[in-house]
Amino acid sequence: MVHFWESSNGGFVALLAVVFASLIVASLLKKAIPFLRKSLMPTSVLGGVLLLVVATIYYFASGNQVLFDTAFFGGNGSQVLEVLTYHMLALGFVASTLVTTERKVTKQRAGEVLNTGLTTVSTYLLQGLLGLGITIVASLIVPTLFPAAGVILPFGFGQGTGQALNYGTIYEETYGFGGGAHFGLTIAAMGFLSASLGGTVHLNVLKKRGKIAPKTEQAEVFNASDIQSPNERPMNGSWDKLTLQIALVLVVYLAAYGVMALIGSFVGENLRSTIFGLNFLFGVLFAVVAKEILKLLNKKNVLKKQYTNNFLLTRISNFCFDTMIVCGIAVIRIDYIAQYWGIILILSAVGLICTYLYNYFVAKKLFPTYSEEQFLVMYGMLTGTASTGVILLREIDGDFQTPASENLVYQNFPAIAFGFPMMIIASIAPENPLLTLGIIAVYLVAINVLLFRKQIFKKKSAETTAE
Repeated sequence: MVHFWESSNGGFVALLAVVFASLIVASLLKKAIPFLRKSLMPTSVLGGVLLLVVATIYYFASGNQVLFDTAFFGGNGSQVLEVLTYHMLALGFVASTLVTTERKVTKQRAGEVLNTGLTTVSTYLLQGLLGLGITIVASLIVPTLFPAAGVILPFGFGQGTGQALNYGTIYEETYGFGGGAHFGLTIAAMGFLSASLGGTVHLNVLKKRGKIAPKTEQAEVFNASDIQSPNERPMNGSWDKLTLQIALVLVVYLAAYGVMALIGSFVGENLRSTIFGLNFLFGVLFAVVAKEILKLLNKKNVLKKQYTNNFLLTRISNFCFDTMIVCGIAVIRIDYIAQYWGIILILSAVGLICTYLYNYFVAKKLFPTYSEEQFLVMYGMLTGTASTGVILLREIDGDFQTPASENLVYQNFPAIAFGFPMMIIASIAPENPLLTLGIIAVYLVAINVLLFRKQIFKKKSAETTAE
């Protein structure tokens, strides 16, 4: 029999309440403190940091007791936060993939979209190369350091909290990297701080140069057509449209998760960990299939109305990513990563600098007509998430008049295609770090040749003609 007055039964609700209360407090602080408002730090990141600070203070004040594992939170709050971080990543991607768009990528724009996707993959590889190189060398000085730890840098910076947790957990459970999950989460948190720091500095430089005017915060205005198209199911039908969108997202993810479980039952433990670490990718693939099935059913007139709603799906996606970020940062255990602070700071500094310089160089060379916009959206995404990139872009291109925002959307397709090998490479890194370093270096060169194909081959053609 369930006794509802027992603290364990209310622990999950209490945990969720605290997570979302941190967002409210973070939002109020950003409004009240000019420094935080100007820092461009996402509210979700600040909320997670606030919970991390409170949990750390409680840990040392209570004699090494974990705040989220107390009876008030059901005794297993830390595990729940990790589970939420893991699943919210995939659910957010499923929701964003189900969004329908009528925008077409013209032949003229296809090259820029491809270049954006290649820039994403190339940045992953650069972060991975430098990160792995640093930890390989550091492990020679500090033998207790996990040599392949640096591979987590592109997952923390380039792909965010969820993937950093996934690979940190794989390395911890399969290869014995003590505190690997928290190491990955900390790298992701440092990535968000890098996005805020680098983005703020760059925007202030542009303001001093007179390239952008000071901006006042304004509420985003939506028209009726932005919220619902004429061919959709009514907002308040026999069941609420938000409920329908949530149902679609969860059913798609359930199908993806079922296939992951089926494949995982036929493979070894190491490969199973890798498969479940790619939950977001399986979610995206199944969302694409589901979207095409819905389109076909509408075309065949089996479904009279459009079931997906872009406005609500975007809200669900943002909700999932905000929740993921708060939970991922809040669950970090300072005591688990205390021995790694030196290498974490080095990796974070290198990640910030290489991501900033490389993306600025690419934007200037390949996107000359809107280089600043392209740089900001890519730098923000490749140190945080896509939403971080949009936050930075809005400071200079609030109405999205340049193609930078579209590049961010469409680049996912080439980025997944060219970036998938990085997932496989990362899975073999703990077994042979030096071989992995060489493979990453070769692949990085190959991707950059493809990225700068016009400059390289045009130059060679010009030299041949001159001879």
